[in-house]
Amino acid sequence: MSSILGTYARKDISFTEGKGSYLYTENGEKYLDFVQGIATNILGHCHEHLVKTIQNQSKKLWHVSNAFIIPEQERLAKRLTDNTFADFVCFQNSGTEATEASIKIARKYFHKIGKPEKNRIITFQGAFHGRTLAALFAANNHKHTEGFGPKVDGFDQVPFGDHEAVKKTINNNTAAIMIETILGEGGIKIVPDFCIKGLREICDEKGILLILDEVQSAYRTGDFFAFEKSGIKPDIVPIAKGIGGGFPLGACLVSKKVSVGMTPGTHGSTFGGNPLAMAVGNAVLDIILEKNFLNNVKKKGEYFDKALDKLKNKYPKVIGEVRGVGLIKGLRMVVDNTEFIKKLMIHKMLTVKAEENVIRLFPPLIVSNQEMDEAISKIEKVCEEMN
Repeated sequence: MSSILGTYARKDISFTEGKGSYLYTENGEKYLDFVQGIATNILGHCHEHLVKTIQNQSKKLWHVSNAFIIPEQERLAKRLTDNTFADFVCFQNSGTEATEASIKIARKYFHKIGKPEKNRIITFQGAFHGRTLAALFAANNHKHTEGFGPKVDGFDQVPFGDHEAVKKTINNNTAAIMIETILGEGGIKIVPDFCIKGLREICDEKGILLILDEVQSAYRTGDFFAFEKSGIKPDIVPIAKGIGGGFPLGACLVSKKVSVGMTPGTHGSTFGGNPLAMAVGNAVLDIILEKNFLNNVKKKGEYFDKALDKLKNKYPKVIGEVRGVGLIKGLRMVVDNTEFIKKLMIHKMLTVKAEENVIRLFPPLIVSNQEMDEAISKIEKVCEEMN
């Protein structure tokens, strides 16, 4: 009997090695991994540059308090602000911590400018913002919140895509609107560019803030962030998962305007921004910022899209819709997604499910066309079995 608390329904399999797009069991069985730690190992398993970076940094310094200047942290923050809307970065250990920081920063901003009553945040049905209590009740999915009462107050939820409901919900206590640019757990649902623009306009008109949650989508779409095509600038953006390439790392990106309330002592993190995590975050950016790297992610995403669309058209009784952009993909299934995932595992391919009967596909950004072809072949075999 395992001594691990039973918060996961774990599959009866374990892996001892990984390389690129593949995982290997202790007896040498090879699996095509399109889970990648749930969109986290963005450069695949054991990327050579990341491995060397960790080895080198581990010989120098792992951890030092944020009471001191951390050069690796300064460098990563500068690179992030140079390539994004943000003026400042607050480093965390995870996506849910980055979300919590976003909530605190939004509330503290209005407190600082003399409007402490503006402390409520509008969120959307189908969202997922993390597992802390505030993040759980921000998303307000009964499946995740049941048994964790009393409810954390301060959030007003509206239907996904309903801008009229947003406008009606805004009142004198509203501080911000928070939405995932691409709903991950919610089924790889993309918020359209016109919708993001519309939310920015509403925020500007009402004098409130726009928080775009890019924890799962950062770096994955072929742009630095998924919202960039919309042409707008958000106020706050929490990011995590892929930014550390599999090493625990989160961050909250903030505009200068909104940062004014975050003075010494208002927020902290023992491990957030430690030298080892910062070295890895910089190593990931070394690759991401290479010339044409993100453009190649777009091309790979288009290649994968075409192949997945062909399968959808060939097996309409199995696949209902292809979702996503770049290398964050979802298949809305007609058949049961859990059963489909089980059958894919038999064919040595790993995927993960989401709401709306969706299967999420998270290849690493370094995936080859041949590996995507292999994935298509495995998916097609299961389509044939379940057609």
